Amino acid sequence: MRWLKGVILATILLAVLLIGILFAVNNQQSMPLNLIWLELPAASLSVWLLGALACGVLLGMLAMSGVYLRLRTLLTRAQRHNQQQRKELDRLRVQELKELP
Repeated sequence: MRWLKGVILATILLAVLLIGILFAVNNQQSMPLNLIWLELPAASLSVWLLGALACGVLLGMLAMSGVYLRLRTLLTRAQRHNQQQRKELDRLRVQELKELP
């Protein structure tokens, strides 16, 4: 099953790579990027679009880091509480065994 997952992942990565190469080859037009207050030098359209994609991915990861940290904190707290409950349960079981005649 593990090898099947690897084959599927390799196939998906190869398909994405091929699509990326086709995208770059078909968008060779050079154009400047005007950001209202700043004019960036001319580069191919694929460079600007892939750069925008990379910026979007990074901003999305940054935005989700707060949620991730909050959930990680809640998980740690729940694990600590679970461990305390297990210790108390073990202590009560031992106490119950000692009280038996």
